[in-house]
Amino acid sequence: MPAAKKSKSKKKRIVIFDTTLRDAEQCPGAAMSIEEKLKVAHQLARLRVDVIEAGFPYSSPGDFEAVQRIAREVKGPTICGLTLCRLEAVDRTAEALKAGRRVRLHAFLSTSPQHREGILRKSKQEVLDMAVSSVERARSQIDEVEFSPMDATRTEFDFLCEIVEATIEAGASIINIPDTLGYAIPDEFGDLIRRLRETVPNIAKATISVHCHDDLGLATANSLAGILNGATQVECTINGLGERAGNAALEEIAVILDTRRELKRRFETGINLKEIYRSSRLLRDVTGIAVQPNKAIVGANAFAHSSGVHVDGVIKLWKRRSTFEIVRPQTIGREKSEIVLTSRSGRKAVRHRLAELGHDLSPEELESTYQRFLALADQRKEVTDDELESLVADELRLTQEIYALDYLHVVSGGTTIPTATVRLRRNGETSQAVSSGVGSVDAVYRAVNQVVNIPHSLVDYTVSSVTGGTDALGEVTVRVSDKSGAVHTGRGSSMDIIEASAKAYVQALNKVVFRVEGHRRQVRKSAKRKRRTTARKKGKRKA
Repeated sequence: MPAAKKSKSKKKRIVIFDTTLRDAEQCPGAAMSIEEKLKVAHQLARLRVDVIEAGFPYSSPGDFEAVQRIAREVKGPTICGLTLCRLEAVDRTAEALKAGRRVRLHAFLSTSPQHREGILRKSKQEVLDMAVSSVERARSQIDEVEFSPMDATRTEFDFLCEIVEATIEAGASIINIPDTLGYAIPDEFGDLIRRLRETVPNIAKATISVHCHDDLGLATANSLAGILNGATQVECTINGLGERAGNAALEEIAVILDTRRELKRRFETGINLKEIYRSSRLLRDVTGIAVQPNKAIVGANAFAHSSGVHVDGVIKLWKRRSTFEIVRPQTIGREKSEIVLTSRSGRKAVRHRLAELGHDLSPEELESTYQRFLALADQRKEVTDDELESLVADELRLTQEIYALDYLHVVSGGTTIPTATVRLRRNGETSQAVSSGVGSVDAVYRAVNQVVNIPHSLVDYTVSSVTGGTDALGEVTVRVSDKSGAVHTGRGSSMDIIEASAKAYVQALNKVVFRVEGHRRQVRKSAKRKRRTTARKKGKRKA
């Protein structure tokens, strides 16, 4: 008989408890209507969170209705309601939850000396009695009960153990250890979870949960320390939104456990990672609270590269992105990484983006476009695709230029008569002219006409902004007609609209010159062929 295969070690399932609709809504400006809460709750179900803490039913009629409707209408996750450890609050919360099939009642009570003395004004025994009676009352109405000793990280360890043991005995099957003020550091928070597991006699009867705030920027790190020391539920929010500095970010916890190999071998969640980005954007849209650009996982810059070294590494190893990306954007539902073009990006980044935009430039055209790109990038934080397209269009037009703008100087303003000095270059030789006009553009065009002395008329002149802002790249389009009536279009772009106007006009006139001179060349060639034909005929007659 073949040898039996060794069974693989079973991964520990980490329950994701999402409190976006409760704790995150306590963030100033993040209040949501009932319909908005329902919309977010349905998205959380698509994200496949295990538990949705839908609100605080005792706090207001609106929250009661929201929790009731979510419990009734949202399928998949367990729906949880938060309550104070007061019997009437417990009853009200249980009433809101009874509409659902899978529900949980979450009771909390302050346990630290600072809270007992400063807020509750009660003794340890009174606090213990309140917690036990509330859990018993909740358990008599709801099968699944969670208890949180608020400000647990500042609670005396012996008393924390006592209240955890008593509430488990009273019927709590989930014990949540909150770092309510975000005061703990990972080593001590992980050690607290480990000591509770080793000290509380009946702790094995309950799931240990962690709820960490980000006041010192350690919410995710503390949550991870809790997991590594035996916690199997993490309470978190989308975008890390929450009271004060926020909560542990759901997207960070889920992606960390999926990305780090040593963690992925030991732990798993039920989260549909591809719904992370959509969930983040939905919450942003509903609350109006923007996600900071450098936010891990879901920030605008999380998968953006601008440094030349980073961009080069990403481009060279596009299929092996780990050079500068440890998470693929597609993993969380984003389309792709972004290469942000700045003055630091380098030629390879510009060439790569141009190729993505469908431009196959020669080495000479690429180099010229890159130099124009640098001149623009030095004046702006970044260069957009539209601006890059405009630079390329300018460059492709310049490759067929006859006259090139070599120098431009304009004086105007107030009572000054607008005056333009223009120097154009053709075949290595320059010609200069000075002219005045009714405005700066008119003065420039009159000066150009003195150099490019060819019959034509201006049909149309249009100015548009390629991008927004006072430092926008402007694009000018002009249409001129030649002597035959044919219309030629010229375009020019620059951060200076007068320079863009000059470029567009010269480019349009180049087409007129090219057409006229091309016609002349054709006439000369035709005449030459005619003379040759006539000469051959004369030679044959003589023979």
